[in-house]
Amino acid sequence: MAVLLLAGAGLSWLQRDAKPLQEDVAQASSTDAEAPLALPLNWQLTASSQRPLFDWLDRADLLWRPRVERLPSGGQRITYRRRLGEKPLSTVQLRQLMAHPPSYRTEREAIALLLEQLERSGVVLVVRQPKQKGAAGEWNPRRGELRLRPDVASKGTVNFARVLNHEAIHVAQSCKGGSLYARPRLLGLSRSLSASGRRHLQQPLYAKASREQRLLEEEAYANQEQLNLGWELLARHCRSQ
Repeated sequence: MAVLLLAGAGLSWLQRDAKPLQEDVAQASSTDAEAPLALPLNWQLTASSQRPLFDWLDRADLLWRPRVERLPSGGQRITYRRRLGEKPLSTVQLRQLMAHPPSYRTEREAIALLLEQLERSGVVLVVRQPKQKGAAGEWNPRRGELRLRPDVASKGTVNFARVLNHEAIHVAQSCKGGSLYARPRLLGLSRSLSASGRRHLQQPLYAKASREQRLLEEEAYANQEQLNLGWELLARHCRSQ
């Protein structure tokens, strides 16, 4: 049985000492005190799930916005979270981000297209814990089932879109193999990995992966950020049900 996975995205934190001046100090901190935003277990996502899903992502995106904290000394600091591999932001950049929060329009459009095309292709997309520990997503061609870990939305729209796109590439690999339920085959896409992609493939999740599985994962990781690619591959290679 071929089961294709996507590891959960890690986080890294930037920290600078806070100063008792009327000066912004960039500091990244975790929000462990806040309840994790987990999607409802066993929620089957379809094209009609778009609006409630986006409501969940709106809540998660708020947690990733920079925030100003006032210090007892009278100074200020900006706290923010950044994903593993992202460059630290300056105070000026953080101020601009607070004044003009991203709309995530491109990512939302990609998610909507992916939901529609996955449903049209006959994929059962469900919020459920993957069988492989550490996986954020898991495609099982024998069942035609794509699982997303319940907390995958907690890292916001950007991460959710990449995870869904990554798994859609795996679905297209199966269709390239002959059908939705077939053994996956390479699509012939670039397998040139970014530093982030290489880090993911070094995780314990892939320690026992076969050479064939690693090549399939390389193809998915190398192209997951091309958000228009996943649904286009599904439309090209997977027959509508």
